[in-house]
Amino acid sequence: MTQPSLTLAELRLLADAGGAAPSLHNSQPWRFRPGPGRRSLLVFADPTRAVPVADPDGRSLHISVGAALFNLKTAGRHLGRAATVALCPESADPDLLAVLDLSEPGSPDDPDLYPVIEQRHSSRRPFTNRDVPEAVFGELIEAAAAEGATLTVLEEADVRRVLELTTEAEHRITADIALQAETRNWLRLEEPASDGIPAAALGPLDRDARVPMRSFTGHPPRPAPHAEHFEALPQVAHFTTHGDRPADWLRAGQAMERVWLLATLHGVRASVLHQAVEWADTRWRLRDPAEGPGHVQMVMRLGYGTPGAPTPRRAVEEILDLREHHEDADGASDNS
Repeated sequence: MTQPSLTLAELRLLADAGGAAPSLHNSQPWRFRPGPGRRSLLVFADPTRAVPVADPDGRSLHISVGAALFNLKTAGRHLGRAATVALCPESADPDLLAVLDLSEPGSPDDPDLYPVIEQRHSSRRPFTNRDVPEAVFGELIEAAAAEGATLTVLEEADVRRVLELTTEAEHRITADIALQAETRNWLRLEEPASDGIPAAALGPLDRDARVPMRSFTGHPPRPAPHAEHFEALPQVAHFTTHGDRPADWLRAGQAMERVWLLATLHGVRASVLHQAVEWADTRWRLRDPAEGPGHVQMVMRLGYGTPGAPTPRRAVEEILDLREHHEDADGASDNS
């Protein structure tokens, strides 16, 4: 039985959930529009909110939109609707990245991740030395696979290799004038804002220089962040896909957000170590050749500790366009 048209309240709920997704520098590069009959939602990239120096090919932008897409799917199922996705449908609009069909009845996922969407934050603070249980990692691996990506929990030798590559990339970032200028454009250290990175979310640096947390305020950092002792050996995992095309990036974003929400449900904190994927050579060296072909899309640090500070969000009115899209936006179904 076809579901009735989405109400304004339901559209706002969906957009609010999509807008809570993580994004590079909290740039929030997405827009949403109801489709014909208001039984679907069109998901667009917003190129005006790109981060082109750090993300010249738009890979991270697509991952961010993929994370928003997963939140939209989760919110749609929470509303009792099945959520069927067509990725990168054929369209005259190159910014149209996905169509979310919500016309059929459905039920929330088990577990229902919708309640933790607002709780999910990146924690750039130290974690304790308590290990995430293997059973929890098993659930996270299954969650990534359900969205078409592979989550690999790294052993000690690979953790150290990835940390070394991240440190190398961080040094290159801090020495790059253009990257530093772009990052500063997204800092929101004084006045309230609806996007970007507030001072409370920056977090400390590692006093022992073992965990290469990103310095968002330049080198030397101004204002200088305080330093704390981080965990001796962080638990690190990375997301890989077989391909490295826009559809793969969107799947990686959906997998990242599903894993992140499930981790949040289990009380596990997370932050992204993004530096090494911003350079082609360090990104390539992140992969383990013994695991066969694959493209690393994201590196995540997981553990237990204090929650991260919330980051500002754009108002629903800024990301939800209530004009219906009357062109043909159908594409090959991709039930990811």
